Amino acid sequence: MSLNQPIASAVATGKCKIGVKSSISSIKKGEAKLVVVAANCPKDEYEDITRYAQLAQVKVQEFEGTSWDLGEIVGKPFMVSAIAIIQPGDSKILKMV
Repeated sequence: MSLNQPIASAVATGKCKIGVKSSISSIKKGEAKLVVVAANCPKDEYEDITRYAQLAQVKVQEFEGTSWDLGEIVGKPFMVSAIAIIQPGDSKILKMV
């Protein structure tokens, strides 16, 4: 099951925070419903995300591709290690994970 299309749809039609710092911030504020993390996210950043997500009871989904792939899906010309889904928009990503 590929998350490519649901992620792209969530970014295009919903509300998302892109990047590790923004994702952690949205978890702390209680805004995030799901955090998608690239497979090659640095270990310390991944641990920070999972720690805060566990405390806030937010699900963390690992993306199979690299941070370059994740950046490409969300339409950014740089690496993206994490995305926090705040509002999924037309995407069915929250039902898929």
